Amino acid sequence: MATSRAQWSGRVGFILAAAGSAIGLGNLWKFPYITLENHGGAFVLVYLVAIAVVGAPIMAAEIILGRKSRQSPVGAFRLLAIGRPGGRAWTGVGYLGVLAGFVILSYYSVVAGWTIRYIVIAVSGTLGELAHHPEALQSYFVSFLNDPAAQVFHHSLFMAATIGVVYFGVGKGIERAAKILMPLLFTILVILAIYSVSTPGFGQAIAFLFRPNFSELTAGGVLEALGHSFFTLSLGMGAMLTYGSYMRRQDSIPFASFTICFLDTLIAIMACIIMFSVIFSFDFEVSKSSTILFTTIPVIFFKLPAGALVSALFYLLVAFAALTSTISLLEVVSSYAIDELGWGRHRASLTMGAAIWVFGVLSALSFGGVDVLSRFNLIGRDSTAGVFGTFDYLASNWFLPVGGFFIALFTGWILTSKASRDELEEGHASLSWSFTMWRFLIRFAAPAAVGVIIVSVILGAEYQ
Repeated sequence: MATSRAQWSGRVGFILAAAGSAIGLGNLWKFPYITLENHGGAFVLVYLVAIAVVGAPIMAAEIILGRKSRQSPVGAFRLLAIGRPGGRAWTGVGYLGVLAGFVILSYYSVVAGWTIRYIVIAVSGTLGELAHHPEALQSYFVSFLNDPAAQVFHHSLFMAATIGVVYFGVGKGIERAAKILMPLLFTILVILAIYSVSTPGFGQAIAFLFRPNFSELTAGGVLEALGHSFFTLSLGMGAMLTYGSYMRRQDSIPFASFTICFLDTLIAIMACIIMFSVIFSFDFEVSKSSTILFTTIPVIFFKLPAGALVSALFYLLVAFAALTSTISLLEVVSSYAIDELGWGRHRASLTMGAAIWVFGVLSALSFGGVDVLSRFNLIGRDSTAGVFGTFDYLASNWFLPVGGFFIALFTGWILTSKASRDELEEGHASLSWSFTMWRFLIRFAAPAAVGVIIVSVILGAEYQ
């Protein structure tokens, strides 16, 4: 077991790193297209409520478990469950978190690698040429997916960058990267947001996002908003727990949790404003699918002034956001090896990173490069899921919600009220009604909401 534990240098370092973990492709890629798919306004309002009721309470719970235990997920549950109902069985929740981080990073880095290709072709001018012919851009993207060498190469680049940051540790690696990447991310986002104000579709985008029409909101949309509010914050896989274990005792958990949730939500909303302002500026039929980022947005960018510059900035933004998330995923797995296996930081990051890279190659080759991988299916739903789709389904629909459900139950029902309150109040002012509210949410509202997600998966409902 580890005898000492690294710490963030201060509150800002922790918040930037944790916000970086939360802010990723889910904000800049998934949230805009599911908002478009669910008709905007009412969906966004339900999502904001879900962040407050589900996301924020579980966020605080994970950080509490991390800082109190000073351990990675497995060790945290082992230590805090001593003498409690369930005992060592709770370590299974920690192992599930480590497994989730391993699996998610293996395929997440594949998609993240696509942003590298798009940055290059945006700067070289190739993207501009393709964007003037939508069918050509669509064909280019499909060909890229089906190119085994290109998929493995870009996946490898992104994994190398991720391993490189985690290799140097909490202070010199993760925190330093967060302090560079997050300000750059925000700067690019603000530039693009200011640019979007000048587009003809800005007013329509604002109305679409903030004018709720509940007649257009379906039960499936409510479920999707609930699910995304949980997944967007990187909850249920031990990332916030691990980052919380490096948190100084004089720093406020309530303040950090609120700030991280606020920044994550702000980025998602700003991404929607930018993308919808561009989309609504033209009479353009938009495909409501996950490929919107790579097949639709470039076409519309190049209909606007300075399209080449804007598109390059946009994909750089997405790459930065993805990198801050992949760093936290590898840290969850590496911290397990450091704490539980007694490995050094360098060995843990290189070995675990290499293992994840190997699994990522399987996902990279499952888009058509290798037939057996593209037809691989363990979920019994979609015969064309492939390794990539199978891993994504298992992690998003099972690993994360089950992990989040038990984190809420453990913090709300197993950890004592005094232990939770002491952690929340340390580095913060005394809590009264706000602790009572959080306690109610983490014991009842959050587990019930995540339970609905799990039941929907069992019943075969689509919420993604």
